[in-house]
Amino acid sequence: MGRSVTHETRGDRAEVCAKARPEQRPVAVFAAVLLAVASCTGQSGTATLTLDWQPVDSLNAKLPEGIRVYAGRRDAMPIRAWYVRIDERDPRITTRVVQSDDRTDNRETVSSFAEDTSVCVAVNGGYFTMDVTPARHAGLLVTDDSILAPATRRVVRDSVIYPVARAAIGFTPDDDVQIVWATTRNDTVFAWRRPPGHRPGDPAPPLDYSRARVWPVKYAVGAGPMLVYDGRIRVTADEEVFFGSAIPNTHPRTAAGRTADGALVILVVDGRQPESGGMNLEQLAEIMLNLGVEQALNLDGGGSTTLVVKGMMLNRPAGSNTQREVMSALVTTCE
Repeated sequence: MGRSVTHETRGDRAEVCAKARPEQRPVAVFAAVLLAVASCTGQSGTATLTLDWQPVDSLNAKLPEGIRVYAGRRDAMPIRAWYVRIDERDPRITTRVVQSDDRTDNRETVSSFAEDTSVCVAVNGGYFTMDVTPARHAGLLVTDDSILAPATRRVVRDSVIYPVARAAIGFTPDDDVQIVWATTRNDTVFAWRRPPGHRPGDPAPPLDYSRARVWPVKYAVGAGPMLVYDGRIRVTADEEVFFGSAIPNTHPRTAAGRTADGALVILVVDGRQPESGGMNLEQLAEIMLNLGVEQALNLDGGGSTTLVVKGMMLNRPAGSNTQREVMSALVTTCE
């Protein structure tokens, strides 16, 4: 299994927010996670959470060297989590965003998305409506250069209108992973260096598109909020207007990130069960930072959180072996 290596994050703002990420090693690693990052998020607290990450050798033996799967746990909290590191530079490996082809309700299980024999990793994607049939995607969805669903344009809270730019993950035609705040206008996707500076009850001015750039992605899915940006924790739940919703609370989680060398990191955390209680956004951001990402975003979670590798579901969605049908997914194919 290899020698364990411990990485810790604790101390003042500079250490917590700007700490260098641990070097990735194909051995057991420890990710020390700050439960409440006071100086980064405005919350107080000093408790730490440590996950013991171990490689899943039975799956790694079936995968190309560019894909490695790890299982993490902490019995005291308790937490169960899994992450996959995918080398998108490997020409044999490609990740894309897909939408359900079920014409009845626009939804299917992650295992259904993974049924193609070339798919080695599949995970749930963006938000969608569950109260209408067929389902509608709630945010950006781009596949094969086509915008199937526009980015969320605005959110209304207490009769106040907030124009939004929410976090999205995209893949360029040469399979480069990019994570930005995104909007759409007409038939064009735009990327932003920062979201509007919204606060509850205090909306920012309308979006100034002279500050955006065209985002030339072949595949993309929006969700949010952003968790890590430019190598620092940056949970933009207020700026993306997730206040007044259940998104910031403790839930099962799915997140995706990009490392400095262009690798894709996919993380799922089980929740709503005795073996694993789930995480809030700040805890999720700390884990992603310690896994070595430069950018990361929160994807749809709760009962949707599902990770399938080589046809095997690794987690237990909301404490069950039954998968929720979802509308979009990230799938990685291996030649």
